[in-house]
Formats: sequence, C-alpha cells, structure tokens
Amino acid sequence: MTDIDFCLSSYIAFRYLWKDGVDFAEGFQHKNILPIDDSQRIPVKTSQDIDREIQKQIDALYSKYDNIGILLSGGMDSANLASYLKPGSHAYTFNSASGVFDADVQRAKKYCAKWGLQHHLIDITMDDYERYTPIVIRHKFAPVHSIEPQIYKAAELARQDGVQLMLVGESADLIFGGMDKLITPQWTFDAFVKRYTFLDPQLVLQRPVSQAELYERYRTGPDAIDYFRFMDEVFAIESSGSYLNAFGAAWMPYYDPYARLIMAEPLDMQRVRGGEPKYLVRGLYAIKYPELEIPFKIPMPRPVDAVFANWSGPTRPEFRSDIPMEQLTGNQKWQLWCAELFLNMLRPAN
Repeated sequence: MTDIDFCLSSYIAFRYLWKDGVDFAEGFQHKNILPIDDSQRIPVKTSQDIDREIQKQIDALYSKYDNIGILLSGGMDSANLASYLKPGSHAYTFNSASGVFDADVQRAKKYCAKWGLQHHLIDITMDDYERYTPIVIRHKFAPVHSIEPQIYKAAELARQDGVQLMLVGESADLIFGGMDKLITPQWTFDAFVKRYTFLDPQLVLQRPVSQAELYERYRTGPDAIDYFRFMDEVFAIESSGSYLNAFGAAWMPYYDPYARLIMAEPLDMQRVRGGEPKYLVRGLYAIKYPELEIPFKIPMPRPVDAVFANWSGPTRPEFRSDIPMEQLTGNQKWQLWCAELFLNMLRPAN
C-alpha cells in the first residue's frame, strides 16, 4: 500500500521506512534487510578471540579477492580492520574544507603509514550531495541517510582503483557496546522516545503521522522500554541498510567482519558506564596500536553542519512554513533537504 504521509513521518523520525509493505508510491517498494541472525554469528570472549576470528574471515576473503579496500575513519573499528589488509591496499578517508574531518584524517594517516596502505582523501561538498544523493535515492526508492552519498562516492573511486571488495567496521558499535549514550541511561519510555527520535515529524510536517506504534512494540511496562532490543532491531536495520544501499547503488561488494561476531558473555554494563565502551574492541586496538592512545568513539563525520548552515529550509507544501531552522542540527537539516529532494523527484511541486 502507499501512504506518503506515513512514509515521510517515518523517515523524519527514524531515517528509514520501518514498516514493510508501506511505500511512498506505486512501484517504489522499499525492502529492509535484517541483520545476521545471532545463531549464525561466532561467539567471542576476548580481544584475542576477535583478532583470531577476524583474521580467519580476512584470509577467506583473500582467497576470493586480490584487491580489498577499506573505508577508514580515525576510530577504532576501521583502524583494527586496516591491520589485516595487505600492504599497498587502498584506504579511503572522508575530508572536507570545513575541517570537520581533520581529526579523522590525521589518525587515519598514522594507520596507513603503519600498515603500508595507499591513503585516499575524499572531499565531500554540496556539489557531491547534489550529484550523488539522487542516485542512492533511486536505488532505495526512499530518502536516505546523510552518509549514503559519501559512501557511494568512495565506492565509485574505489572501483576506479580496481578494488573488488570494501571493508567496513559499521557493526562494532552495536555488537560490542559502543552505543553508550543510548544504552547506559536507565531510560523511561517517554524519555527514550524523545532521545531516539531524530526529528519530530510534528515540528516540520504539515500532516505528521504518529510513529508511536514502533516504540510500543518495545514497551515493557507503564513507563519502561526494552531499549536494548530496540537498538538491536530498529537501529541495526537503519544503520546497516544505509551501507547496503550506498554500496549496492555503486555495485561495489562490501564486508563487515564485526557483523559475523557476537559477544559470548553479557555486556559488562559497569565497564561501559565507567567510560569503557566497546572494551573488547578497545583491547584489540591496544594490541594493534600499542604506541597510540585509544581514541574515544569517533562517529563517521559528515560535513552537514557547515554545508547546511545557511540553508533556509524546505518550501514544498508538505512541510510547515514555521520550522525553527535555527534550532536544527546539520543532520536534521539534511533530512529535510533530502526529503524535499526525494519529493521533487517523486512528484514535482507546482
């Protein structure tokens, strides 16, 4: 069925369409890909276990591919994966004149120097958003996450370099307790809803549709929610779907070794709350980079704050005319810009 108001509200709230079988228009059938089932993952107890199991996976990949590249940030997850690549492999790090990527670039340079990787910096500009966003939109049949045009550009450049497969470390946060700002507080139901909702549809849409149904699936009491299961299911689909769509649009295979692993023991929330999120991944980083300080969590940056700083907002009739643009983050402005672009492609405004 089609329900443009529901789909627009779902994208604004969650950055993806969470309800299967409901789409923006006839012929625009999106499909959400479920993460790997836990029963098919490899249990790991220690950082050494992770090291061993990732090495096995990389060895198997090199039996099929000669040229493996990596999407390399300055954080732990991709830095660890870089250590398994053959010298001379291609590594791609995002860059921007705004300076938002500077910390990433400097750390990534150190990783590449240590392992003898060919380092490529990929500038991301408004021109790139305008050029690549329509491509990933058409592949998804829906508005997209702000990371998708960047990944698409990286994949295109990697293909020109002869890369046959790209490594990413996207799943490590979810599997090993890296989402500490979302899993450590003792959330009430309403507080979690407010914290997780990326942008309130009522704030920006003329015909907002409540998204409470999704949250209600995870309610465990009058004022309680199973936010661990919510993250394992809802966030996992949204996050992995962004990578799948962007690489898929570029026809570039990609592989996430972390996605094949699972913690053999329950996450030690005392360590996470004590300032040691992803302690097993941190331990692996200490093995691979004993000479470097372990970095704090570094999300893959996007230059949206700088690029959309002066954007005045959407003008289509689906959006409110009184949106407080000055209160929105760059990522929230991106969502509005992308949603309007999608609607213009779907149904040009009069």
